[in-house]
Amino acid sequence: MSATREAGHETRDVRLRPVIIGTALITLMTLVAAAGMVALYGALADREAERSRPRNPLASTVSQVPPEPRLQALPIADLQTLREAEDRRLGSYAWVDREAGVARIPIERAIDLLLEKSGEAEQ
Repeated sequence: MSATREAGHETRDVRLRPVIIGTALITLMTLVAAAGMVALYGALADREAERSRPRNPLASTVSQVPPEPRLQALPIADLQTLREAEDRRLGSYAWVDREAGVARIPIERAIDLLLEKSGEAEQ
């Protein structure tokens, strides 16, 4: 180096050949390792298939429904169905116990009857 040269950035380019060779070697090692893993997996799967007992022919291949309680598949639709059934029940007449003379009446009518009864009690 000469003393007259100013300090600054590198003026030489990087050598491209070692970078390309290094990249090619890393890529080649990665491909060889992947091929080795695929071959090893195949060999181990074949060995396991040979060593394992045959499947019981009575074993069911059809999935069985798990016991109650189960998770809801469509909780929003189930809630909507429940609310519609409750609304129908709250808005209709029906016998609860016909022999005892107990009937179910719509909730609006029950409120009106209670208001009438409370109005009579105040007078």
